[in-house]
Amino acid sequence: MKLTRRNFLAWAGISAMGAVACDVFEDELRVQSPVALPEDLVKGKENWYATLCGTCPNSEGVVVRVVEGRAKKVQGNPNYPTNLGAQSARCDLGLQQLYHPDRISAPLRLNGEKASGRFDSITWSRALDEVSKELSARDGAVAMISPPMRGYSAVIADEFIKAFGGKRIEFESLDLKTYRTAIKNVFGQDIQPHYDIGHAQYVLSFGADFLSTWVSPTQWEVGYGEFRDSDHSKRGIMTHVDSRFSVTASNADRWIPIAPGQEGKLALSIAYVIIEEGLYPSNVDISSLTSGQGLNALAGYSPENIGSQLGTPDNVLGSHSVSELIRTVAREFASHSPAIALGGGTAGASTNGLFNLESIYLLNHLVGSVGKEGGVILNPEPPIKELKGYSNSHTLTDIEELIKDIKASKIKMLFVYNANPVYGSPDWSGLEQVLNSDDLYMVNIGSFVNETNHYADMILPDRNYMEDWGNDIPEPSAGYQTVGVQQPIVNPLSDMDPRSSSDVLLTLAQDSGKDSSLPWRSLEDALKGMSDELFELNRGSVSGTTKQEFWTNLLRQGGWWDKSATGADVSDINGLINKITVKSKDPKLSGNGEFYLVPFLHNSLLDGRNGDIPWAQGTPDPITSVAWQTWIEINDKVADDKGIREGDVIEIRSGAEAIKGIAFVSPAQPPDVISIPLGQGRTVGSAYATDRLDGESANVLNIVENNKIEGTDGLAWAATTVNITNTGTSLRIAKFEGDYESREVGFTEGEELIKTTSPGDHDH
Repeated sequence: MKLTRRNFLAWAGISAMGAVACDVFEDELRVQSPVALPEDLVKGKENWYATLCGTCPNSEGVVVRVVEGRAKKVQGNPNYPTNLGAQSARCDLGLQQLYHPDRISAPLRLNGEKASGRFDSITWSRALDEVSKELSARDGAVAMISPPMRGYSAVIADEFIKAFGGKRIEFESLDLKTYRTAIKNVFGQDIQPHYDIGHAQYVLSFGADFLSTWVSPTQWEVGYGEFRDSDHSKRGIMTHVDSRFSVTASNADRWIPIAPGQEGKLALSIAYVIIEEGLYPSNVDISSLTSGQGLNALAGYSPENIGSQLGTPDNVLGSHSVSELIRTVAREFASHSPAIALGGGTAGASTNGLFNLESIYLLNHLVGSVGKEGGVILNPEPPIKELKGYSNSHTLTDIEELIKDIKASKIKMLFVYNANPVYGSPDWSGLEQVLNSDDLYMVNIGSFVNETNHYADMILPDRNYMEDWGNDIPEPSAGYQTVGVQQPIVNPLSDMDPRSSSDVLLTLAQDSGKDSSLPWRSLEDALKGMSDELFELNRGSVSGTTKQEFWTNLLRQGGWWDKSATGADVSDINGLINKITVKSKDPKLSGNGEFYLVPFLHNSLLDGRNGDIPWAQGTPDPITSVAWQTWIEINDKVADDKGIREGDVIEIRSGAEAIKGIAFVSPAQPPDVISIPLGQGRTVGSAYATDRLDGESANVLNIVENNKIEGTDGLAWAATTVNITNTGTSLRIAKFEGDYESREVGFTEGEELIKTTSPGDHDH
């Protein structure tokens, strides 16, 4: 039976009635059973339900405690392969998102001029009628912007937009296209690999803050715990190369500050030492990697030649030179097998970012770590052919192309699906201006008012992940086939009327007669079909004598996985080093400033998507302990020279624009770098996101210059230079720590920030 309008409206109110409780917290349930609770607490029936976290981009497996129909607590699912019971702080945000007083409760239709903020609440029937009419009138001129998506929600969105002759752009402020392209070029596959940190002996990371915000941090935090929890003789060693003192840098044995864009040179210099000194395993084919040229393929990358180009401050090395440090790292990396080299973040965000990342990931081939336990494990294709194991790779350039199409009237209707591209794009992109056009009809699907749906003609409220069905292929997976399943575990509150966004698209397609490639009645129907396919495989972690029993066990476990279904190494190493070195170029910078600008994702707000959530705003940053504000990290000596004290409001200006923020003076900040978190600077939305004093909140993306990464056209967000000015005003900085009193770690003459201990000296 198709998803007709009548069926959609009838079924939309039914969600958690069929939820299946899990049994992974039997001990927890015993401890917190009603008879064990204090007498002054409300007694009630409780259950734990397995599902997927919707506030984390990588969809961690979680279990949610539900008491008398209300979600109370989110915890990591101990069975789920990518997080094994751990969870990020962002998972807890789902509770406040679910019960947020500012959630959009019903469809809203624009009543007045665009951007007037005047909307009328209307029924779902009227809303869908109007959207269907607009779709019919604009058939062939439709587009969609969404975040990166996987699973059946991605399949439904893609087939829906294709049915109307359009395209879907997967938008993220700091896109991963350069990283994905590097993985494709070095390892030969589109699916992101798994970094088996837990079994590694050495980790060499560049730019990627993988213990905080980069790609799948909880997965790697679990591995890092195992990496550090070994017995003394095998405890893993980590060197982190970054232009900012990040969470990952603070956990490393050695942090090497570097100028943005120089990471590839350092990686190739390490490769030079490994080849020159014969440190590679006997099964590594250096002739194939270098097209028979051997060390000559890396001519010019000796440590003695490269050391002075990296921008590493001389006064932090003590008695060591940069070239000596490069040789030390190369010897450590090659002698501690298995070893992993990984890179991302700022390492891929300069104009030469693709060269940098390819150079970094090449190192895994040199030490024989590809496809090896403790190394880079290549993930397999999903077990369901309709599903992909990776998101699409789009960039700000794709948004700019969309803007051109809107201006040329090639796109006349736009769906924005749980995304906020107006906030997430620099002002110079021009997206805000074209959305304000009366010629464009925009439908926004989401839960909160934001900078993008401020320009919408129709806003359709989406369900929270605890109210809805879904599934996911984790990206990256844990080295074997994994499918996560999300089930609705609570019903919407009585005054809320959100609908499943996937079901909305299905019913719009059915009403328009465009559903030939969308055979499902609902997203739940698609998931049950997937369950039947998994049942027929007769393998993996879920069992059942019937399809219905299998489905029940699938929901109870929170997903399906098969540890025996692993990926194969399909890397083509022939001439790989030669292919990389021909891309070598110095990074291009713009802004004519004195300092490098290094934006970074906020630990809880990420790119601003969680700005409406007070728990996200109030979570202290792990390094600075600042909350609720935009802070600007500046070196203490530089601050002294410029008369800047902590709490001063300073202006940061590039050639594009200027923003203000509160100075956070740090002895660990490199002298030539200014670091600013994303996530603040919201102008439309909940008071939790927007209610700030002048100078307390800013969007750092607005001062990022329009530089693109060669080979991918991604935004080179680490290629801007800025100048700073003290405005003469001060605010109290909201942080949870006192002032630093010593300079044991810092950029001070004669001191050694970069530890160069030998591998046997790690007595922690």
